[in-house]
Amino acid sequence: MNTKKITNMEVKKKNRNEVFRYICKHETVSNPDISYNMKISLPTATQITKELIAEGLLEEKGELQSTGGRRAKALSAVVNAKLAVGLDITKNHITLLLTNIVGEILKYERVCQPYVSGETYYQKVNERLELFLDESNIDRKKVLGVGISFPGIIDLDKELITYSHILGVEALPFDSVRSFFSYPCFFLNDANAGAYAEGFYGDEAEQFFYLSLSNTVGGAIFSRNELIQGKNFRCGEVGHMTVVMDGENCYCGKMGCLDAYCAAWRLSEAADGKLEQFFGLLDQGDLEAAKIWDSYTDYLAIAVNNIHMVLDCDIVLGGYVGSCIGMHLQELWDKVARRNTFGEKEPYVKVCNYKVAAAALGAALKVIETFVSQI
Repeated sequence: MNTKKITNMEVKKKNRNEVFRYICKHETVSNPDISYNMKISLPTATQITKELIAEGLLEEKGELQSTGGRRAKALSAVVNAKLAVGLDITKNHITLLLTNIVGEILKYERVCQPYVSGETYYQKVNERLELFLDESNIDRKKVLGVGISFPGIIDLDKELITYSHILGVEALPFDSVRSFFSYPCFFLNDANAGAYAEGFYGDEAEQFFYLSLSNTVGGAIFSRNELIQGKNFRCGEVGHMTVVMDGENCYCGKMGCLDAYCAAWRLSEAADGKLEQFFGLLDQGDLEAAKIWDSYTDYLAIAVNNIHMVLDCDIVLGGYVGSCIGMHLQELWDKVARRNTFGEKEPYVKVCNYKVAAAALGAALKVIETFVSQI
């Protein structure tokens, strides 16, 4: 008897989650829409939306046009009922982002803040966060938490940032970071966060590999609305996949890693450290830029083909390079296609949708998703 009761509660919670997600995704709907498209009874749909209205998460917005009978009430999410902050920590900067319950970016900023391990750094970050929220002029009670993106291995079971070479961090407990903030904190690897932003409102059956090409190279697998973490939370770390045996030195101490050939600085160092300027030179037909790009895409094509051969899914290019590649994607695809064993004609290499603050957005969306899953 007790088992049945628990099961019924779980079913009800699942229905509430799915109904709320459906409304967020479709903006304005009606109870008959929900009933028909989600294959639940109209009384069930009506009861769920009534409860969500009472909780301040949904609101009625007039009536929809009649299709022959009574006009149905138009229902929408109260998009700013709950908010989340994303904080992306990198070697030299932090990015702060504010999003609402449907994933709209309300405000973001990127500021120079070189990483230094210790209390002073996190105190400064918290001060910047509080100022950011002051400038946003929001009700602090609506803030669900802060999603924090780190360039390192995040062990969610041990609640530990186990390793970040780029930040010089090893075995950093979550508690030693979250103690500086006034809000609940949620932690993600930076590539995972970027992938989460890409997949948040995608097709439920979608699977893709997110290849983050910034000043370090990382990756993540997103499948059926979830990140695939791996046994040791290292799934997707293709930056340290060998592409050249005994090749160039990588910052990890090994040789021939993809990171040593396809980090964004490989391009930007030819343009005063400015990646956008490098692609500007490429657009203008600069011969030296073209030579560097040709070499860069040779190695990148090897990696993309290898990833696709293993996972058989689309590859989304993110990070700094993915955000700037634009029309030059075709040049990469031509090289990938020549390597593909199966002669696939439909391009499976795509450019990221979120070209600004993707990791901060993904971290914030993880906070939103945690709340929605508990509705």
